[in-house]
This record gives sequence, C-alpha cells and structure tokens, in this order.
Amino acid sequence: MQAAGKGLRAGRAAEAISISKAINTQEAPVKEKHARRIILGTHHEKGAFTFWSYAIGLPLPSSSILSWKFCHVLHKVLRDGHPNVLHDCQRHRSNIREIGDLWGHLHDRYGQLVNVYTKLLLTKISFHLKHPQFPAGLEVTDEVLEKTAGTDVNNIFQLTVEMFDYMDCELRLSESVFRQLNTAIAVSQMSSGQCRLAPLIQVIQDCSHLYHYTVKLMFKLHACLPADTLQGHRDRFHEQFHSLRNFFRRASDMLYFKRLIQIPRLPEGPPNFLRASALAEHIKPVVVIPEEAPEDEEPENLIEISTGPPAAEPAVVADLFEQTFGPPNGSLKDDRDVQIETLKREVEALRAELEKIKLEAQRYVSQLKGQVNALEAELEEQRKQKQKALVDNEQLRHELAQLRAAQRDAQRSQGLREEAEKRASATEARYQKLKEKHSELISTHAELLRKNADTAKQLTVTQQSQEEVARVKEQLAFQMEQVRRESELKLEEQTDLLEKLKRELDAKEGELVRTQEALSRTEESGSELNSRLDALSAEKAELSSAMQRREADLRAAQGLVREKEEALSREQQRGSQEAAELQRQLADKESQEQELQRRLVDEQFAVLQATATEAERILQDAVAKLDDPLHLRCTSSPDYLVSRAQAALDAVSALEKGHAQYLVSESDASVLVAALTQFSYLAADTIVRGSATSHLAPTDPADRLVDTCRECGARALELVGQLRQRQTLRQARPGLVRTPLRGILQLGQELKPKSLDVRQEELGAMVDKEMAATSAAIEDAVRRIEDMMNQARHASSGVKLEVNERILNSCTDLMKAIRLLVTTSTSLQKEIVEGGRGAATQQEFYAKNSRWTEGLISASKAVGWGATQLVESADRVVLHTGKYEELIVCSHEIAASTAQLVAASKVKADKHSPHLGRLQECSRTVNEMAANVVASTTSGQEQIEERDTMDFSGLSLIKLKKQEMETQVRVLELEKTLEVERVRLGELRKQHYVLAGGVGTPSEEEPSRPSAAPRSGTSKKPPLAQKPSVAPRQDQQLDRKDGIYPAQLVNY
Repeated sequence: MQAAGKGLRAGRAAEAISISKAINTQEAPVKEKHARRIILGTHHEKGAFTFWSYAIGLPLPSSSILSWKFCHVLHKVLRDGHPNVLHDCQRHRSNIREIGDLWGHLHDRYGQLVNVYTKLLLTKISFHLKHPQFPAGLEVTDEVLEKTAGTDVNNIFQLTVEMFDYMDCELRLSESVFRQLNTAIAVSQMSSGQCRLAPLIQVIQDCSHLYHYTVKLMFKLHACLPADTLQGHRDRFHEQFHSLRNFFRRASDMLYFKRLIQIPRLPEGPPNFLRASALAEHIKPVVVIPEEAPEDEEPENLIEISTGPPAAEPAVVADLFEQTFGPPNGSLKDDRDVQIETLKREVEALRAELEKIKLEAQRYVSQLKGQVNALEAELEEQRKQKQKALVDNEQLRHELAQLRAAQRDAQRSQGLREEAEKRASATEARYQKLKEKHSELISTHAELLRKNADTAKQLTVTQQSQEEVARVKEQLAFQMEQVRRESELKLEEQTDLLEKLKRELDAKEGELVRTQEALSRTEESGSELNSRLDALSAEKAELSSAMQRREADLRAAQGLVREKEEALSREQQRGSQEAAELQRQLADKESQEQELQRRLVDEQFAVLQATATEAERILQDAVAKLDDPLHLRCTSSPDYLVSRAQAALDAVSALEKGHAQYLVSESDASVLVAALTQFSYLAADTIVRGSATSHLAPTDPADRLVDTCRECGARALELVGQLRQRQTLRQARPGLVRTPLRGILQLGQELKPKSLDVRQEELGAMVDKEMAATSAAIEDAVRRIEDMMNQARHASSGVKLEVNERILNSCTDLMKAIRLLVTTSTSLQKEIVEGGRGAATQQEFYAKNSRWTEGLISASKAVGWGATQLVESADRVVLHTGKYEELIVCSHEIAASTAQLVAASKVKADKHSPHLGRLQECSRTVNEMAANVVASTTSGQEQIEERDTMDFSGLSLIKLKKQEMETQVRVLELEKTLEVERVRLGELRKQHYVLAGGVGTPSEEEPSRPSAAPRSGTSKKPPLAQKPSVAPRQDQQLDRKDGIYPAQLVNY
C-alpha cells in the first residue's frame, strides 16, 4: 500500500510538472509529450482532479497566451482523457466562462481567440453531458448514431440542430485563427503561428465526425419530413459545408499540418438530400494522425564512425611481412602508392555501383508506389461503378415493373380490341340489313311510280276524282322522300361508326406492339446488367489479389533497399579514410574550374556584345527607312502588320526569358543571343511594315502609326545599347519595348477592314424587321405621350399644365411626322428593291447591295432609339425629374436620325420618283416639328423658372467690388468647365466614330455613293449627327434645301 501511495504521489508530481511545462507564457505550441503525460495522468487517477487542482492556481487573467494554451490542453484532455474528465470539467464551468468573458472584453489578439475557444469548450461539455452515447472524441459507429437518434422525428430534429450549433462553434474558432494569421508569409513555420494553429488539429478531428453525423441525420429527416419543412436545415448545412471545405483546403496547404495530420478532402458540392440514393455516394471523411517517434529519444546512428577494429588488420599484415622478408627498404613507398591508387579505383567503382543500385532501388520503389496508387484509384473507381450499377439496377427494376403494368394494360387493350371487332361485325350485319331495306325501298318506289302512271291514265277517264288523286300523289311522294332520307342517314352513321372502330383497333394494335418491344428491350438490359455485375465482381477479386501481390513485391523491395542502405553505410565507412586526399584534389580542380568559368563568361559576353552590335545595326537601318523617300512607294497590308507585331511581342517574351536566364548563369548566353537575334529581326521588320502600312492609311492613323514605330525603334535601340555594356546589362528591361509594339498591333487592328456581323442571306429579313420595329417604337411613343398628357392634366394645373401640354403636343406632332416619314421611307425602299433587283430575288438584291442595306438598318435603328429617348426625356420633364436640355438634345438627335434614314433611302432612289419627293417633304416636316419641340421647351423653361432680380442698391463699394471679383472667378470657372466638357464631347464623338467603324470607302460597284460602315455591335446608342468628312457633293448626293442634314451612315 505504501508503494502504491508513493507511486501515485510520484505520478501526480510528474503530471504537475508536465502541466507547468505545457501551460506557460511562451508563444510556442504545446509539446505533445507534456500533453500526453497529462492525459495519461487522467487515466491513472480516473479523473481530472490533479489537473484542475493545478489549473485553478494558474494566473490565467494575467496572460492571454497562458489562457490560450490552457484551453488547448483542456480540449486535448476532454478528447483523449478519462471519461470522468467530463464530469470534473462540468464542476468548473464557471471558471471557464469567467476566463472567456474576461478576455472577451479586452482588446487583445489572443484574448479574442480565448473568448471563442471557451464558448466552444462549454458547448462541447454541454453536448456530451446531454448525450452520453457520444464520447468526447466523437467517434461512434453508425449503429450507435441510429440508436441515439431513435425513430422519433422530434428527437432527430433536435439532435441535428444541436450538432449544427456544435459545428458553428468549431468553425468560428478556425475562422478567428485564420483571420489573425498573415497569409503573405510562411506563418506556419514560425512559433507564433504554430501556437495559434496547434488547437486546430483537434478542431479538424471534431469537424470530420460532426460532418458525417449531420449528413446521416439530414438524410434521415428528409425520409420522414417534406422538403419544404427542412429548407432552413438545408441552407444552414450548405453554409457550414462551404465553410468547412474552405477550412480543410486552407489547412491542407500549410506545411505545419502536413507532418502532423492527414486532412480529408471533401467533395466539390454538398450532398443532394432530395435524392435518397445520394446517401450511397457519401464517403465518410477520415482524419489520420501519423505516429511519431518519442521526442526524448535520440535518433540511432546509421553509420559506424569508429574505425578501431579494422585498423588492427593492416598492423598484423605489416608484422608478418617484416618477419618474412625483413625490414622495408626504399621501394616500400612505391608499393603503397600503387596500393592507394588501387584502393581509390575500387572505391570509385564501388561508389558508382552503389549509386546505381540506389537509383535502381528508388526507381523500383517509386514504380511500386505508383502501381499501388493506380490500383487503389482503380479499386475506388470500381467501387463507385458498382454503386452506380446498383442504382441503375434499381431503376431498371422499377422500369421493368412499369413495363409489366403496361403489358397488363396491353392485354386489357387486346380484350377491348376483340370486343371492338365483335361490335364491328354486328355493325356490319346491321349495315347489310339496312342495305337490303334500302333495296326494298327502291323497289317500292318503282312500284309507286307504276301506280302513279296507272292513276294518271285513270285521271283522263274520270275527272271527278282529280283532287283526290293529286292529294294521294303528294302523300306518296312525301313518304317516299322521308323514307329515303332516313335510310341514307342511318347508312352514313353506321359507316362512320365502323371507320372509328377500325381506327381504334389499329391504334391498340400499334400500342401493343410497342409495349412488347419495350418489354423485350428491358429484359435484355436487365440480363446484360446482371452479366456486368458478375464481371465487375470477378474483376474486383482479381484486383484484390493483384494488390496483395503488389504489396508483397513492395515489402521485398523495401527489404532490398534496407540491404543496399547497409552496404552503403559500410562503403562510406571504408571511403572515409581517403577523404583528406580527395578533398585536396577537389580543391585543385575547383580552382581550375573557376579559371575556366571566368574565361567562359568573358567569351559568352563577347558573343553577346557582337550580337547586340549587329542587332543595333539592323534596328538603325529599319528606323532610317521611316524617313527614306525611296520607301514611300512600299506598301503593306494591316493583316501582315498585325502578324509581324504579334510575332515581335512573342520575341519580347523570349528575350525576357533569355535575359533572366543569363542573369542567373552568365556562362550560357546561347538563349539570350538567339532571342536577341530573333527580336532584332522581327522588331525591324515590324517597323518597316508599319511604315509601309502607313502609306495606305488615312492621315491621322498614319501619323500615329509612324510615331509609334519611331518610338518602338528608339526603345529597341536603347535596350540593345544596354545589353552591349556590362555595367548596364542587369538594368536592361526588355518589357519596355512591349508597349510600342502593342500600340502598333492595336493600330493595325484598327486599320483592318471590318467584317459584317450577320450573313448576307439575313440582310433582307433584318431590313423588314428593323423597319417594323421602328414603326412599333414610334406607335408606342405616341401612346406613351398621350398617357403622359392625361396624367399631366390630372396632376398639374395653371402654368405647369400649360407648359406640359405645349411640350407634349409638340412631341406628339413630331412623332406623327416621324411615323409618316418611316412609312414613306418603307414605300420608297420597296420601289427601289422592285426596280433594281430585276430577275433576282429580294434577298439577292440585299446581299448584292449589302453596304446600302447596312446603312438602311442602322438608320432605322437610330430613328427608333431616338423616339424612345424623346419619350423618356419628356416623361422626366413632366415629372420634374429631368432637364429641359435633355429634351432639346433628343429633338436634335431625332432630326439627325431622320436625316440619316432619308440619306440611306435616297442614295439608291430615282431622282424623279414621287416617293422620293414625299420623303423629302416629310423630312422637312420632321425638322420643323423638331424645331417646334425645341422652341416649346425653351419657352416653357423660361416661363417656369424663377429669375431673381438683381438689386445692388444696398451694397457698398467694397462689397460690390468683392462680389464683382467672385463673379469673375465664377465666370472663369464656368468657362474652364465649358472648355473641358467640349473637349470631352469631342473625344466622346471621336471614340463613337471609332466604335461605329467610321465612314466606309465606296465600293467598286457603287463608286459615287457613300457606303455604310460595318456593323460593330458594340454600342447601343446610334451615332450623333455630325458633319462627316466626305467628298464634295456629287449629282446624287444630299442638299440642305431638301431638308436633309449630313449624318453618318453607321450600323449597329
């Protein structure tokens, strides 16, 4: 008893020492050996009495790091300690809560973490006390989980909510830790970072079990309750799933966790609880803690360093030699040299052979590992295929049951068909009877006719009975007609019924044949699936046996590797005797290599310098071509320029790579020399091609292209000059040449001809569609203006009502004039198509005149867009949320858009066409209506806005002078703002023309007519009406007296 008491006291003393070493103020993680001793102490005393007796005395409120490490140790004790630890911790809940509340009110980084950690520990203690079936390590089987959940839906629901709360506390701690870590540096390798990250190992272990249990419980809930009731549960689970997956991914990327824990990988998406078969696809995440060697033990020496016993053998051999042949003479030195050389050669041969054996063993081990991994992956794939095959088999069984039910329906249909055949035969018999009756009626009719003839003969003899004979004749004719109609109606009804029954019979026969075919296919697929399952089972058995053989081979290879390592250690021991001599020789060789390396660096730089000189000469020649008058007749296409500029950009990337490699190793300049040669050639070719392309380009793009080429040549020459000098070689930046090359590439792209966005076969349909859309937009605009007028009459009165009515009336008149202009333009377009297409179709005419068609489509879109914008601006003005200037700008825009439509219609019209005259008249009307809108808007604005009277009678001379200066400052500011806005407007219009494609050059088939620019499709708003830079007016061009103003024909 005394010995047992002494052992217990010694164990408590050792546990107290471990507690003091584990829980301290050093910012370093808790060592595993101290935590392990504390956990063993709880198992020895069957509780945590000793732990809490020492933990209560710790100055936890004085240090946040001390409190953090206390929570970490307590978490490990709860998970791995004796089960009675949970009840001991329950008695100290108030202490844990006080520590958390204390540090939660202080602004300390570790203090905030302590506050979150204490909440997690309290939640953990409460959960496990309420559910004792779950140990503190949370590791139970699925049978225990099912038994704990039970069959009551309310218990399952409550348990799921508690596990969600448990998981929230775990994830909140991990998020708080990661939020404090600086991800820009390797914090996991620093002691401060490891101090924060160490408790997350227990969090990962808890979360993996909680995730598996919540998945199981969610599937069980969905099997008992409707999906709408569990929508909140699904949303909460999805949120926790994404947080947990992000936590595992970030932890897996840290080096600190890779050697301490193997973190499972969650699937890409959460399980589908609405599909019960998805439970079979769920894989339980497993956390693996690798076993570590004890920290107190020193690693065993693998190489025997002592050389005592082997050294005795040469001494014995020397004594025997002296006794036999006498003392050595002067030739002994030569024999030793020979022996040394022989030993050296043997050492080198053995070393090479050992390296070869090691490499072969490593390769063999890596191959075996790869084969094992491949087999494991293949086994996992076979397991998934098996699971999928089971699900498919279940579905096929369900389909087979459905087909059998369909077969039964088909049998019932067969009975119905037989019954229908019987009915058809009965109907056929009735039809024969009716036919016989009809023949009888015909014979009766013939007999009546004969009687009628006899009666007529009697009528000539006896005149007294004339009235009676006429009456009998009418009655007989009426009866005969009635009988004939009834027979015909019955005959038609029976014929229709017979046809209907035949059609139903054919339909039932076809349905029966299809059902039988589907049943046969289902039976074939079921048999094929069973054969596949058998094949998969056999293949699984073969894979298992193959994996066992591979494991045996792997163990044999590992034994071979151990033998080779032992042989290596022995060889290293024997070779250590020659280390000094070999070290001296190595030093001599290193000095020789350094001299050779210096010479190689000088030679490589000389080659680089000569290449840079030649590259400079090539670039200077290319730059000189920019000002060479003989080069003016050289031309090039933008497509070729783009290809050469792109190749030059790729050469810049290669030059950067070669420059970086040369800076790393100056002894190899081959990559840099090759890249510099290619770059100089491509850059010079790009400059020459850019100059040649500018000779065919417009003035402004040509000047910009030449300037960009000149800048490219200057930067390239500067780069080559830096590469020639050793002092500036490291400061060279090849990437600076990329900017002008990109400028050349962009200008080349801009100069390339634009292509249509639609096929030519669709142009005709697009013209009709856009004209119809424009008409619909104008109709909608008129309707909206009328609605706005009615609303204005109800919502306003007095001067505002008068102004709003005047503005809306002028807008209505403008819309009506535009609608008339669009109608007239449509008529003129049809006349142009009918007069110009000849024998071709309408689509062929549009395809042949694609540029004119594109301009017409663009003009129609512009008119529709302008009408919509005018209505929206008028609506904002009436509601006092817009500006009158917007309405004025929209009126100008509509005038320009209609001018664009008139220009697009007139360009191919006959000058004597009556539709053209009406179109010009409508255009003048639109301009007048637009001017009326502007005038009514301006007058309404002046009428509504209040103008302050300028009364300066009460101001002194100084105040007047002061206000005059302030007014001058305001005027200068407004003038500056006006100038800036005008520049901005010009840039916007320039960019708009660039996006719209500009004004295209006339095509060969229409030399005297302006062509439409290609479709850009990049802007929703049509181009502003600007005065384009076109040639002087020709015979068929536009004139202001026609009511048409210049506008670009662009396409959207």
